[in-house]
Amino acid sequence: MTSFRDVPGSLDQAIVGRCVMTPHDGEFERLFDSSGDKLTRTRRAARQSGAIIVLKGPDTVIASPDGRAIINANAPPSLATAGSGDVLSGIVLGLLAQGMDPFLAAAASVWMHGAAACDFGPGLIADDLADLLPGVLRRMPPAA
Repeated sequence: MTSFRDVPGSLDQAIVGRCVMTPHDGEFERLFDSSGDKLTRTRRAARQSGAIIVLKGPDTVIASPDGRAIINANAPPSLATAGSGDVLSGIVLGLLAQGMDPFLAAAASVWMHGAAACDFGPGLIADDLADLLPGVLRRMPPAA
């Protein structure tokens, strides 16, 4: 995402079809207007880019270009480790590949990612997350 920083608008033009971006604050600030509260700026970025934006953090905001937004608060501090965002992106991609709506895939992925990290506790590294997902999925109620 950072490679788009020097050419304003080029990221927006590159997005064609379903897209979910998962920036942390530093990446977000290189690409989007960072004024305002987290919910407002995430919604604005989603509207501008035409993509689902997942602005990560302990209060991750998931926003859609149509204005829908979800705030997820189950992310423990242990997720602030190298590679955990890549795992989150992989979970999102797996749900998208199964045909899930991008906004719902992003929201579900953020929740599962946080739940897996909470299950592990302190000392988490990104490689631990994938092994924890089956347990998270087993606890989820079946889809209606």
